[in-house]
Order: sequence, then C-alpha cells, then structure tokens
Amino acid sequence: MSGHLVVVDVQRVFGDPESPWCAPRFAEVVPRIVALVEQYAPRVTFTRFVAPAEPSGAWRAYYEQFPFALQPPDAPVYDLVDPFADFRGDTVDRPTFGKWGPELAERVGDEDMVLAGVSTDCCVISTALAAADAGAHVRVVSEACAGASDLSHEQALAVMALYAPLIEVV
Repeated sequence: MSGHLVVVDVQRVFGDPESPWCAPRFAEVVPRIVALVEQYAPRVTFTRFVAPAEPSGAWRAYYEQFPFALQPPDAPVYDLVDPFADFRGDTVDRPTFGKWGPELAERVGDEDMVLAGVSTDCCVISTALAAADAGAHVRVVSEACAGASDLSHEQALAVMALYAPLIEVV
C-alpha cells in the first residue's frame, strides 16, 4: 500500500463506554485499524489527544465543561488501547483536535496521508482539513473511523468529500 497511515486518537478516553467522550462504534473499527497497521507498517504514526498543562483561550471553557480530561499526558485515560499500546513511543501528541503540524508533516513527507481513527466528526476531520490545506493528499478510510454518532460520522465524511481532490474518502 502506498502512503503513510495516521491513526487518530485510538485512546482509552474515546473507547471506554463509560467515558463522556466515547465513540460508540470504537470497538468495531479497531480490527479494521489493526489490518491497516499491518498493511502500512512501518509507515504508521499514531496520534494522541492530550490536555494542555494550562488551558488558554476558548479551551478554558472547554475544560470547564470536561474537567475530567485535565490530566497529564501520561494518565491512563490518554493511553492507546490494546492492541496499539506498544506504539506509545511512536505517537504525535497534541492538545488540539487537529493533529496536523510540523511533526506529523515531517513523518508523512511527500506520501499520501491515509487517515483512520476517532472521532470522524472531530479530530479526524480537523486533521484532514488542516493537512489538505497545507497541500497534503489525504485519503480517509471511512470504515476505519468512528464518530460520536452514526449521523455525525456520515456528515463528517460528506463534508470531507467536498474537498476532493485534496481529500478522498475511501
């Protein structure tokens, strides 16, 4: 397979059914992501959403709404889920929804960025749009993403498809 696989935020906080941030179909996409990781290895990067040490700007109100998430980056809630836990050292951590930035751009290089993960309607779309804006060709693997709901997942995919040919939903 050509491209560089970026697996967005397959963390406990999004997979735990008790978490307020749980993506309901999280468990369903994990085996699909495992298959993608096997196809793309070693050209794989995992991302993690982590809370900032000190929220600023609009993030202050966000963390007032979700105070449980104000934990250090090494808190168990931010761990990658099994079977990805061993990739801990190969992550790009950011305190933002979008994970595109200099570190991820360097890892992807001139290859297509192939996206999978959660949540389609938040961190995946934020990453895809920023990468496309920067000139990266993005392929979003729809069946390897999960949203906050089926409807928001489908809506996010539809929005990303509007950015063709910069973003391709596959």
